[in-house]
Amino acid sequence: MCSITTYRVEKDELSHPFLVAEDSVEYGKSVVKDPEDAVDLVNDVFRMKHLAEEIVCMIALDNKGGVLGLFKVSHGTIDRSVCNPREIYIRALVSGASSIIILHNHTSGNPSPSDQDIIICDRLSQVSNLIGVRLNDFIIIGDDYYSFKEKNEMSLL
Repeated sequence: MCSITTYRVEKDELSHPFLVAEDSVEYGKSVVKDPEDAVDLVNDVFRMKHLAEEIVCMIALDNKGGVLGLFKVSHGTIDRSVCNPREIYIRALVSGASSIIILHNHTSGNPSPSDQDIIICDRLSQVSNLIGVRLNDFIIIGDDYYSFKEKNEMSLL
């Protein structure tokens, strides 16, 4: 068992971002080896596949796949969530992540990517290449899950 911490980002009196621990959850794995591990983690911590509204989460990882932190980046509506690279990569950089996994849910239960999902995954991949924090995967959760990495679509971006 290990402790997985969820964080939020606040700013200090000089408007510099810093992390504030929200909660710690005992979890059976400390390393995310594959998309299924990532999906299990966010479903266990945030009950993501059961939510009635879309959310975007990020798992921050060290260079060996160890979980540095878990972030709820955005909370949307029944059929959309706003996902801005700035909010994602602030969390990645402040946490010291060498790589990240982005996950979000489709409340319809259908995990197939929308055109907007493909666009945001591409934007995140571009930013990732610029700043040196690898985007390991972009995963959509519904009744099942859709992993861009498993479908070999990360290299196409």
